[in-house]
Amino acid sequence: MQYMRARLIAHSKEIREDGSIIEIVIWELPKPLHPSSHGFKYRLYYGCGGIDRVRYDNERGKGDHRHIDGMEKPYAFRSIDRLLDDFEREIAMWGAA
Repeated sequence: MQYMRARLIAHSKEIREDGSIIEIVIWELPKPLHPSSHGFKYRLYYGCGGIDRVRYDNERGKGDHRHIDGMEKPYAFRSIDRLLDDFEREIAMWGAA
């Protein structure tokens, strides 16, 4: 089995005074991760007290999706900039931006 070489293009983790965590990890892949049609693998997370509040990710077989307060919903990936904007907008709704 051959493994794809991925390139880390973004990684940040912030632990805020209230104990909430914001973490962003984005990889550029040599080819899309099925069923996604773009060449990125990502995980964007916001949570507090061990509870996921907002998470955007994509995975093999599942594709692009988001988790908002425990509910999984499809996500239409357009670009990395749009992904980051959408994530920021979601966490702002929790008063965390």
